[in-house]
Amino acid sequence: MRRRDSGEGDFAGRVAVLLGGGSGLGRAVARLVCAQGGEVILGGRTREKLEKTAAELGCRASWMQVDTGDSRSLERFFSRVEQVDFLFNTAGDYVTGPLRDLSFSEAESAFRAKFWGQYMAVKYALPKISQDGAVVLMAGADGARPTVATPAYVACNAALEGLARGLAVELAPIRVNALSSGAMDGNFWATRKSAEARLEAFERYSRLNVLGRVGTEAEVAEAVVFLFLNSYTTGTTLYVDGGLSMR
Repeated sequence: MRRRDSGEGDFAGRVAVLLGGGSGLGRAVARLVCAQGGEVILGGRTREKLEKTAAELGCRASWMQVDTGDSRSLERFFSRVEQVDFLFNTAGDYVTGPLRDLSFSEAESAFRAKFWGQYMAVKYALPKISQDGAVVLMAGADGARPTVATPAYVACNAALEGLARGLAVELAPIRVNALSSGAMDGNFWATRKSAEARLEAFERYSRLNVLGRVGTEAEVAEAVVFLFLNSYTTGTTLYVDGGLSMR
């Protein structure tokens, strides 16, 4: 790790690879990393989003297109990356719903896109990850406390928490943790759900947790940065869920 000079940020000389970094939570993390002197490499499928976010962040940001559901695409992506100090992946499209309603392919989509996408990203990034680096896996608070009928998605999030523990043992001293967030008011709900669905979900979630509100992408991004930087935290799951998981 490069020694930081006086006045430099916590991420000076470090590179964070953020898959899904063109929007939403990934973009919020990118802003924090760049604000603290780091560089970011944004990955995702949509060129326009990546270009726009990289331009907004400035000279410390670069981007490449990648499909995190395609192992060959991930392998090509990381073959072009020289340095990885931090890895975080929020990319992936999948279907959620009750067992009774989903086809097997739909139910399996969360594992294909969210679990195996993150697993493969770590695998192909590993030769480039610095020994004092960190991986943060994106799980979800409903892996610990389901609140709606989405059993395959719940299982996927629980599996990602287990994957973090397993990788923490295998990859040490590289640190690996999972982040399990609750509902966030941000890009997903603004672009993929109707206003009515958003209101209903946020009201329900606010009733179920301790703080009585949903979170923001900025709040969850701060937790990601903590897991990037804390040098004595590994193999754990950080719940950023307003207290949902303990009710």
